[in-house]
Amino acid sequence: MSSFHFISGLPRAGSTLLSAMLLQNPRFHAGMSSPVGALFSSMLGQFSAGSEFGPVIDQGTRRRLLRGLFDSYYAEHLDNTLVFDTNRMWSAKLPALLDLFPQAKVIACVRNVAWVMDSLERLYRANPYENTKLFNDDAERNTVYSRVETLAQRNRLVGFAWAALKEAYYGEHAGSLLLVDYDLLVQAPEKVLRLVYDFIDEPWHPHDFDSLSYDAPEFDQALGLSGLHRVRPKVGAEFRRTILPPDLFAQYSDLSFWNDGAGSMAHVIRASNN
Repeated sequence: MSSFHFISGLPRAGSTLLSAMLLQNPRFHAGMSSPVGALFSSMLGQFSAGSEFGPVIDQGTRRRLLRGLFDSYYAEHLDNTLVFDTNRMWSAKLPALLDLFPQAKVIACVRNVAWVMDSLERLYRANPYENTKLFNDDAERNTVYSRVETLAQRNRLVGFAWAALKEAYYGEHAGSLLLVDYDLLVQAPEKVLRLVYDFIDEPWHPHDFDSLSYDAPEFDQALGLSGLHRVRPKVGAEFRRTILPPDLFAQYSDLSFWNDGAGSMAHVIRASNN
């Protein structure tokens, strides 16, 4: 039976890059966000108060069904495979996730939120003939201000991921959480990845950071956001000016709560770790 760990955190913060790195280990299976999180939420809804079947499905049955979802989805990955399932939702589901998988670890990819917004804005502008599904209507997509404000809402792409991660960071299960900063990952990939291996208690496997491979063009095209999950072959830092107006960049630059270790049991890879 496969073992499970989880990747979560902010969008545009390196989760696909991290998965591409992990995939170079033949014992590991990782990728972009899977549908398991959405299936998990749908099944949970069928069990919960107010549903038709909630009263007849006891706690033990609920746990077996939800655990079986992971085993069934990843059934093709045989013994000795370590599966990393990716979903930003997992940060908000740690009580259930760690009850089902007590030994599991959650790796959360983080990045200065202003640069997350910058990255998403760049993708939007790189697809000028698409009304990407990130936005519901013209009022949301009209200008950079409406786009960033929309993404930052607590139930939208960036705002939800940020709030879910903050809940996990200060929660009772934070000891199972490792935060990986995007800038450190691209500047020192081997040093950071060795710390990830240590955290999940796995023996080191050599990686080639000059020949990564990952892309999901069909998925990205369906979102109207080509290039969303494309990983460059060579890992490296890219220094550039932001395309956000200065006031927007300043507004979102001060949201990196993980820089303050007080009040949290979470593990954070910081520059001093390198």
